[in-house]
Formats: sequence, C-alpha cells, structure tokens
Amino acid sequence: MTPTGGLRPPRTPHELDVPLVELVDRLLSRGVVLTGEATISVAGVDLVYLGLSVVLSSVDTIRRAGADI
Repeated sequence: MTPTGGLRPPRTPHELDVPLVELVDRLLSRGVVLTGEATISVAGVDLVYLGLSVVLSSVDTIRRAGADI
C-alpha cells in the first residue's frame, strides 16, 4: 500500500529485486524438493492417485551432500 492508502500498481519484470538468473543460481546451489499429489475420484471412490516428488539441484550440490553420482 502507498502512504495514502492506495494499492501500488503491479511490478514489472525489470523492477524485480532478484534477476531470474540469480534466482535459478540460488535454487541450484541449495537444492529444492517439490512434492505434490492428486487424486481423481468419482462418487467417493478413488480411481487414480498421482504422487510426484522432484529434486532440482546442481550436481555439485548433490555431491557435497554425499550422494554417489
């Protein structure tokens, strides 16, 4: 909100504090795990279950963590 109480206009990409390249570098250097699940059901009966786990990391980060690649 602005000092007068109004809402600010949406920020444009060139006004972002962290460039996309820097964000990707931070994510790869630390590693990220994304998990999700979805269930399709009809009349209370589960028909399809989908579980998903994704690890996004650089090879260096995984090796530092002790994984054998």
